[in-house]
Amino acid sequence: MEAAFHISLPCISVKETKHFYHQIVGASLGRTADSWVDIDLFGNQLTFIRAKKFNFTNPSYVFEGKILPSFHFGIILEEKPWKEIYKKLEKEELNLVDKTVFLKDKSGEHKSFFVKDPNDYMLEFKCFKNAKNVFKS
Repeated sequence: MEAAFHISLPCISVKETKHFYHQIVGASLGRTADSWVDIDLFGNQLTFIRAKKFNFTNPSYVFEGKILPSFHFGIILEEKPWKEIYKKLEKEELNLVDKTVFLKDKSGEHKSFFVKDPNDYMLEFKCFKNAKNVFKS
């Protein structure tokens, strides 16, 4: 097994979280109980545990002229699945932070878009022009 990422986050509603990630994003469901759910997001484990709304101050930052959320998590995909998930989420009429190219013609050039989940977390989808440049500056 290749290394996979795991993160555990509080959620407001397990039911709404399962619906968003499984039915809308297309992720697989893992283990689940009344108070939590595991989501398989492209081989990475997201665990959402029912709790009260987590209070983020949601600061943002500017990168290449775009205002981006400083607290977010995401997934790096190859171009075909990246385009497919964008089209799928666009059809759902969700509030997408539209796709943008960052670091154009530089090492690390990538396309990115964000979508907010039912817990107010920002989920980013990235696609690098050259996958070997994910960590290169």
